[in-house]
Amino acid sequence: MANAYTDTTAMSNAVQTAYDKRFEFALRSQPMFRQMADKRPTELTAPGSSIVLERYQDLAVATTPLTESTDPDAVAMPNTTTTTLVLNEYGNPVLRTRKLYLFSITDVDPAIANVVAYNAADSIDVVAQTELRGGSNLAQIKAGVLSYVTNATVSTVATTMVSTVTSGVATDGITSRSVRLAVAKLRTNKAVPRKGSLYWVGIHPEVSHDLRQETGAAAWRDPHVYSAAGNIWQGEIGAYEGGYFIESPRCYQALDAGAGDNSVRRFRTYIAGQQALAEAVADEFHSETPEHWT
Repeated sequence: MANAYTDTTAMSNAVQTAYDKRFEFALRSQPMFRQMADKRPTELTAPGSSIVLERYQDLAVATTPLTESTDPDAVAMPNTTTTTLVLNEYGNPVLRTRKLYLFSITDVDPAIANVVAYNAADSIDVVAQTELRGGSNLAQIKAGVLSYVTNATVSTVATTMVSTVTSGVATDGITSRSVRLAVAKLRTNKAVPRKGSLYWVGIHPEVSHDLRQETGAAAWRDPHVYSAAGNIWQGEIGAYEGGYFIESPRCYQALDAGAGDNSVRRFRTYIAGQQALAEAVADEFHSETPEHWT
């Protein structure tokens, strides 16, 4: 007579699926654009829904010599220029039920707090980047031609960069001349560098790849081969052409019209000096716990 084994089928109720009670969080990118807001109001007259920042303008240069016997005429101070910051409210409410608290195999409260906190930083970083994208100075490459405009907006740039299949080609990657042009325009406009003589550059890793594979005497790679080979081994751009580079997958990207092989990804690279972005905060971001949570 055959043996009857007491196996996992015979006692299936005794063998159950096991779960790790320590949950992991989704992969996250580090917020980086809010740090660009290094201009903030410091002496408010009163709380308000909008805040006006004002900037003094310099006098015109005086190059005519004064005469000994003639008093110079007084000149009027130029009017100030103003920028208005409008305060908006942002946030995401999350309500955890008592039942979930009692039945969950893990402690969900710290996880909810963590997710809400990251969502606040993540969301406001997108808001900050949108403001940076609204800057009026734009350098772009289309069909191999590098151009520069001073009247760009979020909408016009989107139309310019993402319009038709023929608006750009896959070989329209960033080159050293793009960086040189942007830095030259910043210095021309008297923008103050952010670190020493260097401007801040926020670049997508895909765009960083394009820049570092550029060849030729005026490209990124040649000077690094002879003077900073460590950057090549580590895949770091470092400081180059007047900017110090920070890689982030958060840099804005979009697709040209078209599908499949006819679509071309367009990325935004940001090059900025001090006070490129201003921010006003009435109440710093924080989380609150409703009383009915516990």
